[in-house]
Amino acid sequence: MAVALSFAAGFVDIVGALKIFDLFTAHVSGTTVRLAQRLVEHRWGEATAAVTIVCVFFGASLLGRVLIESAQRSGFRRVASITFGIEWLLLVCVLVIGTTRLSDASPPHAPTAITYLLLAMLAAAMGLQTASLTRIGPLTVHTTFVTGMINKLAQVTSLWIFAAYDLRFGRDHSRDPALVELASTNARKVRFLASLWILYVVGAASGTLLTAREQFAALYWPCGILLAVIIVDQRRPLSIEEEQEQAE
Repeated sequence: MAVALSFAAGFVDIVGALKIFDLFTAHVSGTTVRLAQRLVEHRWGEATAAVTIVCVFFGASLLGRVLIESAQRSGFRRVASITFGIEWLLLVCVLVIGTTRLSDASPPHAPTAITYLLLAMLAAAMGLQTASLTRIGPLTVHTTFVTGMINKLAQVTSLWIFAAYDLRFGRDHSRDPALVELASTNARKVRFLASLWILYVVGAASGTLLTAREQFAALYWPCGILLAVIIVDQRRPLSIEEEQEQAE
């Protein structure tokens, strides 16, 4: 689920930058840096677009967490279907509006009212996705926040290296089942976190290629992924996994 959503996030991120305006709606760190740059350069329209992305991303992420917390308190298990359903609806709106209002035109040099609207909807979609899937087992997972995932990958890789070293060279540790399990667990975490980054890159590459050919219709691909995620959530609610981890 996480790697599929990471692919979708990379895909959506690049589609927005290529077709709407040269700002990222999932990579908010980069958009924040652009905000500072545009403010210094007195480029107020572009600064406003960046502020819109950051504020809407925050608001949508907050909304997602409020919905999830409220659902947990009421015992509703399939809240992820609601948040991903809203995300799907937002992407469909971007697809329709972008196709009818922007057509095949290149992104404008200065933001327009349509630009602000479309960027806000993409940022809301990414904020909801960030809130909807945050924990898998003992790991904190953000499918739109690859900087944090690379940092976590470095941390887990370090733990794996030391566990592997102790197994190979440590005194009286070679037969310790706990150490063997620790090394194996960290190796799995390394593979998983690396796959998140790889799928984000693959998603962005796929978005670049398909946007050049299909324009806004390329968003059918992440929409399809979201529908698949919703179907899975109906069969095995994602909130159960998160509740168990929080309880531990």
